[in-house]
Formats: sequence, structure tokens, C-alpha cells
Amino acid sequence: MMSEIRRVVVTGMGAVTPLGLNVKDTWESLKAGKNGIAPITRFDAANYKARLAAEVKNFDPAEYLEHNEILRTDLYTQYAVAAAQQAVEESGIEGTVKPERFGVLFGTGIGGINTLEREHSKLLDRGPRRVSSLFVPMMIANMAAGLIAIRHDCRGYALPAVTACASGSNAIGEAVRSIRHGYADAVISGGTEAAVNSLAVAGFVNMQALSTAEHPDEASLPFDRRRNGFVIGEGAAAFVLEEYEHARARKAKIYGEICGYGSTCDAYHITAPHPEARGGAQAMVDAMREAGYTEGELVYINAHGTGTPTNDPVETLAIKKALGDRASLALVSSTKSMTGHMLGAAGAVEAMACLLALKEGVIPPTINLKEQDEACDLNCVPGEAVRAEVTLALSNSLGFGGHNACLAFRKV
Repeated sequence: MMSEIRRVVVTGMGAVTPLGLNVKDTWESLKAGKNGIAPITRFDAANYKARLAAEVKNFDPAEYLEHNEILRTDLYTQYAVAAAQQAVEESGIEGTVKPERFGVLFGTGIGGINTLEREHSKLLDRGPRRVSSLFVPMMIANMAAGLIAIRHDCRGYALPAVTACASGSNAIGEAVRSIRHGYADAVISGGTEAAVNSLAVAGFVNMQALSTAEHPDEASLPFDRRRNGFVIGEGAAAFVLEEYEHARARKAKIYGEICGYGSTCDAYHITAPHPEARGGAQAMVDAMREAGYTEGELVYINAHGTGTPTNDPVETLAIKKALGDRASLALVSSTKSMTGHMLGAAGAVEAMACLLALKEGVIPPTINLKEQDEACDLNCVPGEAVRAEVTLALSNSLGFGGHNACLAFRKV
């Protein structure tokens, strides 16, 4: 184990999202303010109060998996494998790091719920002998990490992070820590989710978490006084995280540095955030301290910004507690207004947005923000992207169970 703290950079990225099947298309759509929300097509939602979702469109798993592999993997794993392959190929990491020093840490909030729903229906309709022998390995939440490790010969650790909507961010943050402290030289990390099905949507509807709006432009409304719930999304984003000197030695393309990470728990309630935002604020403070934040910096915050009545004002309070008098100067946006809430993949896609915002000097907007809530009185970049040369980007993720994660990014 190394004694010094090592820097961690991103050398490859991949994405499968409601806005595109790769990083480029997703990012161009985010900058353009494209809405990825539409009526649900995966099942008949006519009798559901919530009938909109941010589904991935035109994804073909055969581009990444053999036919037999497709039959043996849940959609959440397929998304993860696709995004990871894109990231690995772009990074050029394979063959440059010892397999024993190459890890995987990949998040998912739920795992293989499509498999669970399908096989449970078989059990009820056709009896126990018809349940697939592959039911368990297809369903379990570690399988995305496991299959990525198999495909890319990652013989270091291969772990999931399962912290609800903070899963993707926690996966990235814990991977950063493992590289910093010498347990790995490179890690494939990110988050994935595929939960747009009748069972998951029914559960979220019945807990009154989902927007019941009928028009896509009136559904995912972070920071807007009209908001009444989130819109379920799906997809994956993946990163190759690499020790900085290792990346420099092989002349790798570097997107940016992950320079801070905060991870806390509200220790308060299974679904509601603490009303004083104590956990969310502390996660931000911890990430900013690690990143060496100074008061003169222009900061971009990709907010958790779910568009639920409770989350948005509490997150606004967290930002104000973390930044103090400079909170009003920060640029804050919620890309969930376009992607919906991708659950365990959300933090990973939003990390991608932070890195590219830093790199290009473009801040993606919060679309359809027309009636900003007085309780969410920050610069929430309404409607259209803006140009800004920010020096520090933060990504917030807040999950059921009180989990809070904040990642901090800088240009290299």
C-alpha cells in the first residue's frame, strides 16, 4: 500500500442515456436543452397515475454482447457493460495496467428488477419449475460490476455501490479513494439502472414520488413551484479512473480530475431528507475541503434536483450552508429536467456533465423552469445553457436511506 495521497483523473467515459447512446450525443442534447421524457412504452401505463418516463431509445445490446450473453443478463447489466466498453475503449487503458491493480466499482440502486418482475410472473402463472436457473445471477445488484470485471480482466476488487439514488456517485467516490490510497492504479466506475417496468413504477407511484403530469415539458420541474414529483429514468454512465502519473506516463487523454468527495448519512428518515439539510451540506463541505475550494472561485453545482416538493428546498438550504454568502454566485442546474431521475445511474451521468461543463465552459440548463420557487432562490440556469469558465464543479446525489454524496471536479 502506498503512503502518499495520489491524484485521480478521468481518462475515458461512456454513456447510455435517454438523450443518447454515447457521451457525445448525450452531452450535445444536454447543452441544447433537449427533453428525454416521453410516454412510457415498456408496458401499458394507461391505468397508472404516472405515465411518463425517460426511457433509453434504440439501444441494441447486440452491439456489446453475444446472443447468449444477452439472454443471461438483465437490462441494467447490459447498459453498464455498454457504457463501460465505451469508456475503456476511449481510454486505451487495457494492456497498460496490471490486472491485479485494475478494479471495478459500479453502482445501481435496484439491480435486476426487470428479471425479478418477469420471473415472479412465471412463478405465479406457470409454477416454480419455470423460473429461470439464471434468475439469481441476473437479478443481483453486483452482477454489472462482476461482468465488467470479467470482460476487461479486472482482477482487483469488483464491487457494487448500492445507496439508492446516490449509488453512482458513491461508486465513483469510493473508487477515487481506493486509487488515492494505493489499492488500485485504475478503476472502471459509474452507475446503471433499468427500472422502467410496471412493478417499479407502481411502487414509486403509490409512495407519491412520481410526477403525475401528462405533458413531458410539465413533468420534471426541479426548483419550480409547479413540481409534484420526479420522472423515472434509466441508463448508465461509466468512467475509467486512473492515477494521474500513470495516465500522464502513457500520454492518455484526461477529461479532468476528481479532487474531492464527501459521503454522509442524514441518520434521520428512510425517504425524507433532514429538514436542516445537515447531511447534504456536510457532504458538500467535505468535498469542497478536499478540493481546496477558495472563496474567489466560480462554482458550478449539478444539483440532485429531483423536482419533488421536499428535495429541492432542502438541497437549496444545503448549498447555502456549504457556500455561505457566495451561494447566490454559484451556477446551479438540474439535468434531471432532461434525463429524468436515472436512480442509481443519476450521479454518474451528472458527473459526466460536470466534467464536460468544466472542459467546454458550458453550463447545461434546467429546462422548463418558468416559475421558480422562492424557497429555491439560487441561479438555477433556467431554460438555456450559459457560457461560464467555472473553476470547480460539484455534483450532489441524495438517496433514500439518508445517503448523501458530493463529488468535486477540476480541470487538469
